[in-house]
Amino acid sequence: MNDQRHQQLIAILKKRFGFTCFREGQETVLDELLDHHNVLAVLPTGSGKSLIYQMYGYLQKNLIIIVSPLLSLMQDQVSRMQYLGIKRAVALNSLLNYRQKSFVMHHLSSYHYLYVSPEMLANDELIQRLQQLSIGLFVIDEVHCISQWGPDFRPEYLNLKRVLSQLGNPLTLMLTATATQAVQHDILHKLGLDPRLVKRVDYSVDRPNIFLAVKQVDNQKDKDQQLVNLINHLKLPGVVYLSSKKQANQLADYLQKNCNLRVEAYHSGLDQESRYKIQHQFMNNQIDVICATSAFGMGINKDNIRFVIHYHLPADLGEYTQEIGRAGRDGKQSIAIILYQDHDEDLPYTLAVGEIPNRAMIEEFYRNPHQLMKYRRNVLQIGVLSYYFEHHFSPPQTLSIFTKRRREKSLQLKIMVKYVHCKTCRRQYLLHHFGQKFNGHNQKCCDFKNALNLKSLGLYVNHHSKRSLITFDWQPILDQLFNVKK
Repeated sequence: MNDQRHQQLIAILKKRFGFTCFREGQETVLDELLDHHNVLAVLPTGSGKSLIYQMYGYLQKNLIIIVSPLLSLMQDQVSRMQYLGIKRAVALNSLLNYRQKSFVMHHLSSYHYLYVSPEMLANDELIQRLQQLSIGLFVIDEVHCISQWGPDFRPEYLNLKRVLSQLGNPLTLMLTATATQAVQHDILHKLGLDPRLVKRVDYSVDRPNIFLAVKQVDNQKDKDQQLVNLINHLKLPGVVYLSSKKQANQLADYLQKNCNLRVEAYHSGLDQESRYKIQHQFMNNQIDVICATSAFGMGINKDNIRFVIHYHLPADLGEYTQEIGRAGRDGKQSIAIILYQDHDEDLPYTLAVGEIPNRAMIEEFYRNPHQLMKYRRNVLQIGVLSYYFEHHFSPPQTLSIFTKRRREKSLQLKIMVKYVHCKTCRRQYLLHHFGQKFNGHNQKCCDFKNALNLKSLGLYVNHHSKRSLITFDWQPILDQLFNVKK
């Protein structure tokens, strides 16, 4: 990068965004984009990936399209941009009613940043309207979802290759915090991008200020007691991850009764206003602990989270690395703990592998697809099978895709279980999985040769004083967010 460009970017960073220096990777990615190179950027959680396309949009005035995986993430990012004074940002998704969608579709030229889901980009009318505009940058946020979710959960991700072609192959930025070399290759293949023509900015997933630990428990009761003991003596705030919305609600109730803390559940089952309220309370230190599913955290940038505890075993190391990366974004000592009971891997296996359509379901679907689509039995599987049927995949081709996918997910879960039972340094194991350099073990690295000692990590508190939920009238803020007119 030449010095003149560097000084220009620093000046904009200070004036427009209020920062005095870039975080690692941000300026490198911007430099490649300004040289008109497609970029695949693997940057650590908390590294400020959204600032990259926000600043690029500031430097050029054409439309920035951001493909985002979660509705809650889209709304959060739009709200954050509007807070920063970037008013011409909008999310086009299923949260909008017909009239609102129609308004956005007919006024696309009025916006500078457009957040969309992959499913929305399957809309031919939207594509036709986007073809009439000059697109400055096509961003795929959390791009690992193409590989992780595309084949068997959200096949519309596989449409993005066609979308890029329909839009004239605009400059493309792919962002993620976790992607092995194999996943990176898969992403570029599924997007139809030539690896030789894509610049890769690949930083380590390592977060050295997060102590890695696994705590073995005997049974469900022991797991609950160990969790209460940990939360009662850990510095706050923190996040507990679970596999289901129902269990997140139940555990939040349990912790409210057994800890002197303000605990709330957070997941996709909450209505939009409740999600916003809990987000803002957590960000403003009015909630101590969140019991969350994976819907929480993607894009939630709270710097001072001190602990992330996994009550249920994640399905793969990539997912785990994403979720523990919510901790310690301020650079201070934090901790990530898995509470593991023998056979805990059975649940993620059922969720991740058991939901993939098997041979019998595929054959039944192809015998009478329209009837099954009509009644929507096994909605997720039928929706996925419908995609392959409508795109003219034969039954053997579809079976081959899902057989391969089942093997991949089983392997990823085995790698996760090996991490739990690891007899060497956990950080070394994790970094080896991502093909990254390990700088050596120390006492604040993980529980290899170091018994879990919160005091030595500076994370221990003797007890938490009774904390009552601060009463605050959120209605005016919610009314403003949702444009409610009195």
